[in-house]
Amino acid sequence: MAHPSQLGFQDAASPLMEELLHFHDHALMIVILISTMVLYIILAMVTAKLTDKLVLDSQEIEIIWTVLPAIILILIALPSLRISYLMDEINDPHLTIKAMGHQWYWSYEYTDYEDLGFDSYMTPTQDLTPGQFRLLEADHRMVTPVESPIRVLISAEDVLHSWAIPALGVKVDAVPGRLNQTTFIISRPGVFFGQCSEICGANHSFMPIVVEAVPLQHFENWSSLMIEEA
Repeated sequence: MAHPSQLGFQDAASPLMEELLHFHDHALMIVILISTMVLYIILAMVTAKLTDKLVLDSQEIEIIWTVLPAIILILIALPSLRISYLMDEINDPHLTIKAMGHQWYWSYEYTDYEDLGFDSYMTPTQDLTPGQFRLLEADHRMVTPVESPIRVLISAEDVLHSWAIPALGVKVDAVPGRLNQTTFIISRPGVFFGQCSEICGANHSFMPIVVEAVPLQHFENWSSLMIEEA
């Protein structure tokens, strides 16, 4: 998760987030190179005492500064389109979970199981145990198996919400009357935190999202226990 004074992204916990981080670094290097070149040209033009008449009227340089930006845009657009298609691709998910946004909590329903669902509220500050995070911990976590394709169906009961987990590279709007979907594969066990990312009312800041990724056997034990308690 994020820590104070962090400048970069969170560590990737899914292959999709790793692709997004690589694309971010790729685009950032291009931006740095362009900025450096423009700054150098400005300084050279300001400090130079002589003017070359060939620079003032040159077909070659006009061709260069027309073609070069087009090539740069292609170098940015192609990997961007690739990631866009990867984000929309759903391949035979092993588990489907429906997440519903409410004012101001989330409810989860495991549609592959007959009776497995629960509401997830923020843990009040006075109930936190040592090591838990204020405003980020929930009383019930969304538990998923690692290294398995997970599909999440996202909607809302009342107003606009947004289901976002930065470490997984996931951010999907929850719209009343509409069912959106996303997919991810969590590559390692852990607990991943997110928050509603759409202003949804007075307690918008108090509806965290907590995803806990566990090995498959532990997930089966947890699901059996939850069904027995229900």
